[in-house]
Amino acid sequence: MHKTISEKILADHAGKSEVFPDELVEVRIDFAFGNDITAPLAIEAFKRSGAKKVFDRERVCLVPDHFVPNKDIASAVQARMLRDFAKEFDLPYYFEVGRMGVEHALLPEQGLVLPGDVVIGADSHTCTYGALGAFATGVGSTDLAATMITGRLWFKTPHSMKFIYRGKLRPWVGGKDIILYTIGRIGVDGARYRAMEFEGEVIDSLPMADRFSMCNMAIEAGAKVGLIAPDAITEQYVNVRAKRPYKFYRSDPGATYEAVHEWDLSALEPVVALPHSPENVKQVTEIPKTPIDQVVIGSCTNGRLEDLRLAAQVLKGKKVARGVRCLVIPATQLVYMEAMEEGLIETFIEAEAAVSTPTCGPCLGGHMGILAPGESAVATTNRNFVGRMGHVESKVYLSNPAVAAASAVLGRIAHPEEVLS
Repeated sequence: MHKTISEKILADHAGKSEVFPDELVEVRIDFAFGNDITAPLAIEAFKRSGAKKVFDRERVCLVPDHFVPNKDIASAVQARMLRDFAKEFDLPYYFEVGRMGVEHALLPEQGLVLPGDVVIGADSHTCTYGALGAFATGVGSTDLAATMITGRLWFKTPHSMKFIYRGKLRPWVGGKDIILYTIGRIGVDGARYRAMEFEGEVIDSLPMADRFSMCNMAIEAGAKVGLIAPDAITEQYVNVRAKRPYKFYRSDPGATYEAVHEWDLSALEPVVALPHSPENVKQVTEIPKTPIDQVVIGSCTNGRLEDLRLAAQVLKGKKVARGVRCLVIPATQLVYMEAMEEGLIETFIEAEAAVSTPTCGPCLGGHMGILAPGESAVATTNRNFVGRMGHVESKVYLSNPAVAAASAVLGRIAHPEEVLS
């Protein structure tokens, strides 16, 4: 029978010839991880169980990235729990400050999550790794604890939806715009517990950074996973990084989909998600001149080197507007180093932006960029719910890095061409 990529991966990991939508299956997990917010709860559950070891030291990872460098005593205690657990169980993949990065950029960069894997993380944006052709999804902390002990977890096989993108993208339009456009069309619950498959000529030519951005925000449409079938672009990215063997899966022609959406993106301009929902999307040219107080360029959605290049292209030779704070946060130490080598960090500092060590920080209202009552921010992050980046009376507008940089220069939501023309 013709099967989708997610059905094939789950069947192989369940030791079955095939699985069907809504079927409950217990599958083997290839990689499991938690961060400084979610892992402490998992560690407590692990200890209560009486377990004496993790199922595989090479398949369990801890990444303190949300409240680090520690913002206060409570966050320091949580980070220490990860450090102590990693030491006790001799985990090779524990990433301390100075070596860590934002987890969903760090793990692919390190070659730890791979095509064909089943990956679980105690973080909703684990779906990022679907860009590699992995079945990757976020779980609760107790599920992470169970996986650390057994190496297995139950799933309900999701129904699949296909999204086909045609045409040729206009300048300044990338993966962030495509996924925001998609969420704007189907809504934040339009793919609830579904596997979203992204394909078409636009996807075929999309670089990995943009693919990661798209799959990262599948959860913002309610999806269980977001998937892009691996190809030559994937192979080029993975081949030099992989720590272990991997396998490419593709959906069969004739596989069954609950829904198929096909859109021509040739006329699409950069888009912005207005407060307070990722589905509240408008093209930037349709938005009135909206003043802002802060810009955040970074996060697991748009903190990769390619994202910083876009921002630097707009900020080169410019200054951040008076009264506006522009924060640039490279997603990993390697991204930071490469940005230094390319002169991007110098461009940001000359533009009077503040450059941070890798951290999730302001994305979740953690630290290093909290908004006061009445303040507004343009951010390359993934969520703009009420109070997401600070006070409940603040506002967050989601955009791609070029729009964010242009907005920093003009002090209002802006198209990059307004700065560069």
